[in-house]
This record gives sequence, C-alpha cells and structure tokens, in this order.
Amino acid sequence: MSGREWGVLGVAAAASVAVMGWIIWSEQPPAPPAAREPAAEERSSTALGAGSAPEATEVDPARVATLEETAAADADDPLPRAALGDLYFNARQFSAAIPWYEEVLALDPADADAGASLGVSYFYDGQAERAVEAFERVLAANPEHPRTLLSLGIVKAFGLQDLDGAREAWEQVIAVAPGTPESGAARDAIERMGAAHGGLDASGAADGP
Repeated sequence: MSGREWGVLGVAAAASVAVMGWIIWSEQPPAPPAAREPAAEERSSTALGAGSAPEATEVDPARVATLEETAAADADDPLPRAALGDLYFNARQFSAAIPWYEEVLALDPADADAGASLGVSYFYDGQAERAVEAFERVLAANPEHPRTLLSLGIVKAFGLQDLDGAREAWEQVIAVAPGTPESGAARDAIERMGAAHGGLDASGAADGP
C-alpha cells in the first residue's frame, strides 16, 4: 500500500496520535544556565493533531522585554533568541516562536534543539513542508537526534500523509535510541497503525530494554 493510500485513512492517524502528543511538551530543549527559558512546570498532554495547534497561553511581557533587550544588545548571541523561542513555544504561540528560532539557527546552525523546535513550530503554523525541511537540516548534522526523528515521522504522517516516510523515521528512532521514551512512542505509533490497517509493524526493529 502506498504512503498516500495509508495517509488518507484517518483511522490510522487517530489511532497513533494519542501516543505522540507527549513529544511536543515533555521533550523541551535543555536550558543552558541563565539563558534558556525554563520549561513549563505543567506540560500539555494534548494529542498532536494534523497541524491543529494547541490553545495558546499568555507569556510574561516583562520577561519578553528583558530577553529582547538582551538580544538587541548582542546581535551575535543566540542564547536570548533561543530563550525567546522557547518562551513562545511553551506558550503554544508558534508563529511568534518561529522567527526567534530562525535567528538562533542563523547564528548557530548546529543547535539541534532549536532546529527541532522550529520544525514543530512550522508544523503547527500550517507549514508541514517547511517543518520537514527544518528536521532534515537537523538530521544532516545530527542523524541520530531522537526528538527530531520522532517529530519528522509525526509531520510526515499527519502533515504530508506520507505513512511510509513516517514509518521509516520511526524505525530509525527505534534503531538509534532503544529504550528511550521516543523509541517507545515510535514503536507504539507503528503498531497502532498496523493494527488499524494490517501489514505495518515494528517487528523488524529491535528495541532495547
């Protein structure tokens, strides 16, 4: 069965999406000391849908102003820009997060966490193809980045209706990050899609303890 034939069947997506939502909120980028915005204490458990963003929340305007001043004071410092991106990302204000992550990557193309968050932000902003491009740039430099691989599979499945491509990305997660939450989520997605349509399973990809 082709990737498009898999993708048009919404049951597969619905069966898989319930196990995927945690990746956006439970796998926040790590925070360099005194630079990144701390991750929210309570993460949303809203399932990742086909480009439909979770409800946005407010950000602290004083914190935004402080970070913007810090960024303006040093055009070559990616850290306050990353903090602003994370601040808006955690508030589900993805369109506001995008330009800050883009600035981070212009200054530090090797920042895999910013690249992964940029891809997720593009996806929720209705730009699935740009999301995939962002993930592929991360993976070109860091081909075993589990969060990026898992998110790539999500966007291919639910944004581009490419279930074959999604399966490939999820199988890579299982191969390179055995025993991790990302690996478990990828395996669950593959197995749930297999249960919905048959013939898609993770039996060929060994997971670790």
